[in-house]
Amino acid sequence: MTENSVDSIHINFSEPSLWILNIALALVMFGISLEISLTDFKDVIKKPKAIFVGVFSQFILLPLVTFLLIFIIKPYPSIAMGMFMVAACPGGNISNFIAHLAKGNSALSVSLTAIATLLAVLMTPLNLEFWSSLYDPTALLLKDVSIAPRAMMKLVFLLLGVPLVLGMIVNYFKPKIAKRIAKVLKIVSLLFFIILIFLALYKNRIIFLDYIFYVFGIVVLHNLIAFITGFSIAKLFRLSVENTRTITIETGIQNSGLGLLLIFTFFDGLGGMALLAAFWGIWHLISGLILAGFWHSKKIIRKEEIA
Repeated sequence: MTENSVDSIHINFSEPSLWILNIALALVMFGISLEISLTDFKDVIKKPKAIFVGVFSQFILLPLVTFLLIFIIKPYPSIAMGMFMVAACPGGNISNFIAHLAKGNSALSVSLTAIATLLAVLMTPLNLEFWSSLYDPTALLLKDVSIAPRAMMKLVFLLLGVPLVLGMIVNYFKPKIAKRIAKVLKIVSLLFFIILIFLALYKNRIIFLDYIFYVFGIVVLHNLIAFITGFSIAKLFRLSVENTRTITIETGIQNSGLGLLLIFTFFDGLGGMALLAAFWGIWHLISGLILAGFWHSKKIIRKEEIA
Protein backbone atom coordinates (compact mmCIF):
# COMPACT_ATOMS: atom_id res chain seq x y z
CA MET A 1 0.00 0.00 0.00
CA THR A 2 1.54 3.31 -1.07
CA GLU A 3 0.71 6.53 0.71
CA ASN A 4 -1.28 7.93 -2.16
CA SER A 5 -2.78 4.77 -3.68
CA VAL A 6 -6.25 5.80 -2.55
CA ASP A 7 -5.69 9.12 -4.37
CA SER A 8 -4.83 7.43 -7.65
CA ILE A 9 -7.51 4.74 -8.04
CA HIS A 10 -10.74 5.45 -9.93
CA ILE A 11 -14.10 3.69 -9.95
CA ASN A 12 -15.33 3.85 -13.51
CA PHE A 13 -19.01 3.61 -14.37
CA SER A 14 -20.09 2.86 -17.92
CA GLU A 15 -22.41 5.36 -19.60
CA PRO A 16 -25.52 3.13 -19.20
CA SER A 17 -24.67 2.42 -15.53
CA LEU A 18 -24.29 6.14 -14.83
CA TRP A 19 -27.67 6.83 -16.38
CA ILE A 20 -29.25 4.13 -14.20
CA LEU A 21 -27.59 5.70 -11.15
CA ASN A 22 -28.96 9.13 -12.12
CA ILE A 23 -32.47 7.75 -12.49
CA ALA A 24 -32.25 5.89 -9.18
CA LEU A 25 -31.27 9.04 -7.25
CA ALA A 26 -33.96 11.08 -9.00
CA LEU A 27 -36.53 8.45 -7.99
CA VAL A 28 -35.33 8.62 -4.38
CA MET A 29 -35.90 12.39 -4.40
CA PHE A 30 -39.26 12.00 -6.14
CA GLY A 31 -40.36 9.49 -3.51
CA ILE A 32 -39.47 11.93 -0.72
CA SER A 33 -41.16 14.90 -2.40
CA LEU A 34 -44.43 12.97 -2.77
CA GLU A 35 -44.92 13.59 0.95
CA ILE A 36 -44.08 17.31 0.79
CA SER A 37 -46.95 19.77 0.46
CA LEU A 38 -47.39 23.53 0.63
CA THR A 39 -49.15 23.18 4.00
CA ASP A 40 -45.85 21.96 5.49
CA PHE A 41 -44.51 25.49 5.11
CA LYS A 42 -47.30 27.40 6.88
CA ASP A 43 -46.03 27.18 10.47
CA VAL A 44 -42.43 27.63 9.37
CA ILE A 45 -43.21 30.79 7.39
CA LYS A 46 -44.70 32.30 10.53
CA LYS A 47 -41.42 31.63 12.37
CA PRO A 48 -38.68 31.77 9.70
CA LYS A 49 -35.78 31.91 12.16
CA ALA A 50 -35.50 28.11 12.41
CA ILE A 51 -35.32 27.80 8.60
CA PHE A 52 -32.62 30.46 8.44
CA VAL A 53 -30.59 28.73 11.17
CA GLY A 54 -30.98 25.34 9.48
CA VAL A 55 -29.87 26.62 6.06
CA PHE A 56 -27.00 28.58 7.62
CA SER A 57 -25.87 25.48 9.52
CA GLN A 58 -25.96 23.24 6.44
CA PHE A 59 -24.49 25.47 3.76
CA ILE A 60 -22.22 27.89 5.65
CA LEU A 61 -21.16 26.45 9.01
CA LEU A 62 -20.68 22.80 8.05
CA PRO A 63 -18.35 23.55 5.08
CA LEU A 64 -16.41 26.01 7.28
CA VAL A 65 -16.04 23.51 10.12
CA THR A 66 -15.08 20.82 7.59
CA PHE A 67 -12.34 23.06 6.24
CA LEU A 68 -10.97 23.60 9.77
CA LEU A 69 -11.08 19.86 10.50
CA ILE A 70 -9.23 19.06 7.27
CA PHE A 71 -6.63 21.74 8.02
CA ILE A 72 -6.01 20.14 11.43
CA ILE A 73 -5.96 16.40 10.59
CA LYS A 74 -4.54 16.75 7.04
CA PRO A 75 -6.06 13.62 5.42
CA TYR A 76 -5.02 12.31 2.00
CA PRO A 77 -6.04 14.82 -0.71
CA SER A 78 -8.80 12.66 -2.22
CA ILE A 79 -10.21 11.93 1.26
CA ALA A 80 -10.21 15.67 2.01
CA MET A 81 -11.98 16.25 -1.30
CA GLY A 82 -14.61 13.69 -0.29
CA MET A 83 -15.14 15.54 3.01
CA PHE A 84 -15.66 18.81 1.13
CA MET A 85 -18.11 17.07 -1.20
CA VAL A 86 -20.19 15.61 1.65
CA ALA A 87 -20.25 18.97 3.46
CA ALA A 88 -21.39 20.72 0.28
CA CYS A 89 -24.38 18.42 -0.22
CA PRO A 90 -27.88 19.14 1.16
CA GLY A 91 -29.52 17.09 3.92
CA GLY A 92 -29.83 13.34 3.47
CA ASN A 93 -32.80 11.37 2.19
CA ILE A 94 -33.72 9.85 5.56
CA SER A 95 -33.42 13.01 7.67
CA ASN A 96 -37.21 13.46 7.78
CA PHE A 97 -37.74 9.97 9.19
CA ILE A 98 -34.94 10.36 11.74
CA ALA A 99 -36.21 13.81 12.83
CA HIS A 100 -39.67 12.32 13.37
CA LEU A 101 -38.22 9.42 15.38
CA ALA A 102 -36.21 11.89 17.49
CA LYS A 103 -39.41 13.81 18.37
CA GLY A 104 -38.16 16.77 16.40
CA ASN A 105 -40.16 19.24 14.32
CA SER A 106 -41.25 17.15 11.33
CA ALA A 107 -42.69 20.14 9.44
CA LEU A 108 -39.38 21.99 9.83
CA SER A 109 -37.46 18.92 8.67
CA VAL A 110 -39.61 18.56 5.56
CA SER A 111 -39.34 22.29 4.81
CA LEU A 112 -35.56 22.24 5.22
CA THR A 113 -35.36 19.25 2.88
CA ALA A 114 -37.27 21.14 0.20
CA ILE A 115 -35.43 24.45 0.62
CA ALA A 116 -31.97 22.85 0.95
CA THR A 117 -32.64 20.74 -2.15
CA LEU A 118 -33.42 23.84 -4.22
CA LEU A 119 -30.48 25.79 -2.77
CA ALA A 120 -28.16 22.85 -3.47
CA VAL A 121 -28.46 23.55 -7.20
CA LEU A 122 -26.34 26.65 -6.60
CA MET A 123 -24.68 26.07 -3.23
CA THR A 124 -23.30 22.53 -3.68
CA PRO A 125 -21.05 23.34 -6.68
CA LEU A 126 -20.05 26.75 -5.26
CA ASN A 127 -19.22 25.42 -1.79
CA LEU A 128 -17.24 22.50 -3.22
CA GLU A 129 -15.16 24.72 -5.47
CA PHE A 130 -14.70 27.55 -2.94
CA TRP A 131 -13.56 25.51 0.07
CA SER A 132 -11.54 22.99 -1.95
CA SER A 133 -9.61 25.83 -3.58
CA LEU A 134 -8.54 27.17 -0.16
CA TYR A 135 -6.69 23.94 0.78
CA ASP A 136 -3.58 23.38 -1.37
CA PRO A 137 -3.77 19.56 -1.79
CA THR A 138 -7.42 19.68 -2.92
CA ALA A 139 -6.79 22.83 -4.99
CA LEU A 140 -4.34 20.75 -7.03
CA LEU A 141 -7.00 18.09 -7.56
CA LEU A 142 -9.44 20.76 -8.75
CA LYS A 143 -6.95 21.92 -11.38
CA ASP A 144 -6.66 18.37 -12.72
CA VAL A 145 -10.41 17.79 -12.77
CA SER A 146 -12.03 21.12 -13.77
CA ILE A 147 -15.45 20.40 -12.27
CA ALA A 148 -17.41 22.89 -14.45
CA PRO A 149 -19.77 24.46 -11.88
CA ARG A 150 -22.49 25.19 -14.46
CA ALA A 151 -22.59 21.56 -15.58
CA MET A 152 -22.75 20.46 -11.93
CA MET A 153 -25.59 22.92 -11.21
CA LYS A 154 -27.50 21.55 -14.19
CA LEU A 155 -27.06 17.97 -13.02
CA VAL A 156 -28.07 18.76 -9.41
CA PHE A 157 -31.15 20.58 -10.70
CA LEU A 158 -32.16 17.60 -12.85
CA LEU A 159 -31.52 15.08 -10.06
CA LEU A 160 -33.03 17.00 -7.14
CA GLY A 161 -34.92 20.09 -8.28
CA VAL A 162 -37.09 18.56 -11.00
CA PRO A 163 -38.14 15.45 -8.98
CA LEU A 164 -38.91 17.71 -5.98
CA VAL A 165 -41.26 19.94 -7.98
CA LEU A 166 -42.91 17.00 -9.78
CA GLY A 167 -43.47 15.13 -6.51
CA MET A 168 -45.07 18.16 -4.87
CA ILE A 169 -47.35 18.63 -7.90
CA VAL A 170 -48.52 15.01 -7.70
CA ASN A 171 -49.09 15.40 -3.94
CA TYR A 172 -51.11 18.58 -4.53
CA PHE A 173 -53.48 17.07 -7.10
CA LYS A 174 -53.52 13.42 -5.94
CA PRO A 175 -52.49 13.33 -2.24
CA LYS A 176 -53.83 9.85 -1.49
CA ILE A 177 -52.12 8.29 -4.51
CA ALA A 178 -48.93 10.19 -3.71
CA LYS A 179 -48.76 8.76 -0.18
CA ARG A 180 -49.29 5.22 -1.43
CA ILE A 181 -46.61 5.54 -4.09
CA ALA A 182 -44.18 7.24 -1.68
CA LYS A 183 -44.20 4.36 0.82
CA VAL A 184 -43.02 1.90 -1.82
CA LEU A 185 -40.92 4.16 -4.04
CA LYS A 186 -38.75 5.63 -1.28
CA ILE A 187 -37.69 2.21 0.01
CA VAL A 188 -37.29 0.46 -3.36
CA SER A 189 -35.39 3.29 -5.06
CA LEU A 190 -33.09 3.85 -2.08
CA LEU A 191 -32.25 0.13 -1.84
CA PHE A 192 -31.63 0.01 -5.59
CA PHE A 193 -29.30 3.02 -5.35
CA ILE A 194 -27.37 1.47 -2.44
CA ILE A 195 -26.95 -1.83 -4.35
CA LEU A 196 -25.51 0.01 -7.35
CA ILE A 197 -22.98 1.82 -5.16
CA PHE A 198 -21.88 -1.37 -3.43
CA LEU A 199 -21.40 -3.10 -6.78
CA ALA A 200 -19.16 -0.23 -7.87
CA LEU A 201 -17.08 -0.31 -4.70
CA TYR A 202 -16.81 -4.11 -4.72
CA LYS A 203 -14.48 -4.03 -7.72
CA ASN A 204 -11.89 -2.13 -5.66
CA ARG A 205 -12.54 -3.91 -2.35
CA ILE A 206 -8.89 -4.91 -1.76
CA ILE A 207 -7.59 -1.34 -1.74
CA PHE A 208 -10.64 -0.10 0.15
CA LEU A 209 -10.16 -2.71 2.87
CA ASP A 210 -6.62 -1.37 3.36
CA TYR A 211 -8.09 2.03 4.23
CA ILE A 212 -11.23 0.96 6.08
CA PHE A 213 -10.12 1.97 9.59
CA TYR A 214 -8.43 5.17 8.42
CA VAL A 215 -11.50 6.39 6.53
CA PHE A 216 -14.00 5.11 9.07
CA GLY A 217 -12.30 7.08 11.87
CA ILE A 218 -12.42 10.27 9.79
CA VAL A 219 -16.09 9.71 8.87
CA VAL A 220 -17.12 9.15 12.51
CA LEU A 221 -15.25 12.29 13.64
CA HIS A 222 -16.59 14.40 10.76
CA ASN A 223 -20.15 13.21 11.32
CA LEU A 224 -19.94 13.85 15.08
CA ILE A 225 -18.69 17.39 14.45
CA ALA A 226 -21.54 17.94 11.98
CA PHE A 227 -24.10 16.98 14.65
CA ILE A 228 -22.37 19.21 17.21
CA THR A 229 -22.35 22.10 14.74
CA GLY A 230 -26.11 21.87 14.14
CA PHE A 231 -26.87 21.47 17.84
CA SER A 232 -24.62 24.38 18.86
CA ILE A 233 -25.97 26.92 16.37
CA ALA A 234 -29.56 25.98 17.25
CA LYS A 235 -28.81 26.44 20.95
CA LEU A 236 -27.03 29.74 20.23
CA PHE A 237 -30.20 31.05 18.58
CA ARG A 238 -32.30 29.69 21.48
CA LEU A 239 -34.52 27.49 19.35
CA SER A 240 -37.04 25.10 20.88
CA VAL A 241 -36.03 21.56 21.80
CA GLU A 242 -37.88 20.15 18.77
CA ASN A 243 -36.26 22.61 16.37
CA THR A 244 -32.82 22.07 17.90
CA ARG A 245 -33.13 18.32 17.39
CA THR A 246 -34.26 18.80 13.80
CA ILE A 247 -31.43 21.16 12.84
CA THR A 248 -28.91 18.87 14.53
CA ILE A 249 -30.14 15.96 12.41
CA GLU A 250 -30.42 17.98 9.18
CA THR A 251 -26.79 19.09 9.60
CA GLY A 252 -25.47 15.62 10.45
CA ILE A 253 -27.41 13.62 7.84
CA GLN A 254 -26.00 14.55 4.42
CA ASN A 255 -27.03 13.43 0.94
CA SER A 256 -23.94 11.31 0.33
CA GLY A 257 -25.78 9.56 -2.52
CA LEU A 258 -25.77 12.83 -4.45
CA GLY A 259 -22.11 13.27 -3.50
CA LEU A 260 -21.22 9.86 -4.91
CA LEU A 261 -23.01 10.52 -8.15
CA LEU A 262 -21.20 13.84 -8.59
CA ILE A 263 -17.92 12.05 -7.81
CA PHE A 264 -18.60 9.46 -10.53
CA THR A 265 -19.63 12.14 -13.02
CA PHE A 266 -17.11 14.94 -12.47
CA PHE A 267 -14.18 13.26 -10.69
CA ASP A 268 -14.05 10.02 -12.65
CA GLY A 269 -14.89 8.03 -9.50
CA LEU A 270 -11.81 9.24 -7.59
CA GLY A 271 -11.11 6.51 -5.02
CA GLY A 272 -10.65 8.50 -1.81
CA MET A 273 -13.68 10.67 -2.51
CA ALA A 274 -15.89 7.69 -3.32
CA LEU A 275 -14.71 5.77 -0.27
CA LEU A 276 -15.34 8.70 2.08
CA ALA A 277 -18.81 9.39 0.68
CA ALA A 278 -19.76 5.70 0.72
CA PHE A 279 -18.69 5.24 4.34
CA TRP A 280 -20.50 8.42 5.31
CA GLY A 281 -23.67 7.07 3.69
CA ILE A 282 -23.47 3.94 5.83
CA TRP A 283 -22.39 5.57 9.08
CA HIS A 284 -24.86 8.46 9.16
CA LEU A 285 -27.70 5.93 9.08
CA ILE A 286 -26.28 4.30 12.20
CA SER A 287 -25.35 7.49 14.05
CA GLY A 288 -28.64 9.16 13.13
CA LEU A 289 -30.71 6.25 14.42
CA ILE A 290 -28.65 6.08 17.64
CA LEU A 291 -29.17 9.80 18.27
CA ALA A 292 -32.86 9.59 17.38
CA GLY A 293 -33.33 6.61 19.69
CA PHE A 294 -31.68 8.50 22.55
CA TRP A 295 -33.82 11.60 22.05
CA HIS A 296 -36.96 9.52 21.54
CA SER A 297 -36.56 8.18 25.07
CA LYS A 298 -36.16 11.67 26.56
CA LYS A 299 -39.16 13.64 27.73
CA ILE A 300 -39.38 17.10 26.18
CA ILE A 301 -39.78 19.98 28.63
CA ARG A 302 -41.48 22.61 26.52
CA LYS A 303 -40.16 26.17 26.55
CA GLU A 304 -41.38 28.95 24.28
CA GLU A 305 -38.93 29.65 21.51
CA ILE A 306 -37.40 33.12 21.57
CA ALA A 307 -38.28 34.90 18.31
